[in-house]
Amino acid sequence: MKHFLLLTLFTLMIFSFNGCDLINTKTQTPPPGSTTLSSDDALLKSAFDHKQTDIQVHGKGKVTKLLADDTSGDKHQRFILQLQSGQTLLIAHNIDISTKIDTLAKNDSIEFYGEYVWNSEGGLVHWTHHDPNGSHKDGYLKHKNITYD
Repeated sequence: MKHFLLLTLFTLMIFSFNGCDLINTKTQTPPPGSTTLSSDDALLKSAFDHKQTDIQVHGKGKVTKLLADDTSGDKHQRFILQLQSGQTLLIAHNIDISTKIDTLAKNDSIEFYGEYVWNSEGGLVHWTHHDPNGSHKDGYLKHKNITYD
């Protein structure tokens, strides 16, 4: 436990020295033609680089692949997003709790807010819905100006 606490404090110190803000996740839109990453992309890149997990994240990306729904246990709509940085994320959206995005297509833009979990492919984001028990931060997906939570 003592080592975990020290590791956590050390990680927070690194983020503060590198200018990453784990609390403020407002999107900063770069000017057209700019290659500057948004603060959201920078946070996700840092989380991936440091193999972090269980971090509340916000961002947007382009759908690069639609996957079959996961129907084992809680049903999840699954798809791959690519961020401006090039990092890919698996989005696992619980469709037992929220509504499925039936109109989702490759190359569509999606905004997301949920919990990041590290994996070697870029990570995944889940909890993109409200929590009916009120014990977890609510998340959402936004597609074509419709919010799915």
